[in-house]
Amino acid sequence: MNLLAPQKKRTTVLRTIFRMVLGAFLLLAGISHLTVNREAFLAQVPTWLPIAGDFVVLASGVVEIVLGASLLALGRYRVQVGWIVAAFFVAIFPGNISQLVTHTDSFGLNTDLDRAVRLLLQPVLVLWALWSSGAWLAWRRYRAERRTEEDA
Repeated sequence: MNLLAPQKKRTTVLRTIFRMVLGAFLLLAGISHLTVNREAFLAQVPTWLPIAGDFVVLASGVVEIVLGASLLALGRYRVQVGWIVAAFFVAIFPGNISQLVTHTDSFGLNTDLDRAVRLLLQPVLVLWALWSSGAWLAWRRYRAERRTEEDA
């Protein structure tokens, strides 16, 4: 089994629904990066980044739009997209940490408790991407096949 090959096997309806919801969420979040929530997202950009905050907001918005559209449209490549979305959620995690450490209010997160709870939701998004895309299942199948081949 090639872990990166396009998936031919159909996924479950529940996984598909969750993948579509996540795709729509990312698409809308990306659009809001570029429009109505640009300032709110700017508040989450860590000050230690050597890149202009506005560029980070715009670039991450474009990435979210592409990832959201990919989750919605590229069903055959859902596993690969799932890994990329999960990596994206890991990559933006420092912004959430920065918001907590710097006590920055944004998106209604106006207390350290609210910001800490938000941190706990990031791993949920990573798991959501991996589960709904079938990426985690593909990884488990790949590992099982490798163990079987090694035992033979």
